[in-house]
Amino acid sequence: MSMWASVNRNIFKRTSTFALAIASGTFFFERTFDLVSVSIFERINKGKLWNDIKDKYQ
Repeated sequence: MSMWASVNRNIFKRTSTFALAIASGTFFFERTFDLVSVSIFERINKGKLWNDIKDKYQ
């Protein structure tokens, strides 16, 4: 049995499991995208962010 047949039988056959798969996939994609974009932003702006310069002003 191929992987596609297994996915089709277990997820795409019923609307409830398909909707659950879409909702959970969306949640994990959003969390991953947020973490990656924040890390890229912090790497680009290293030394300019409040966490980096707050010792000078406290």
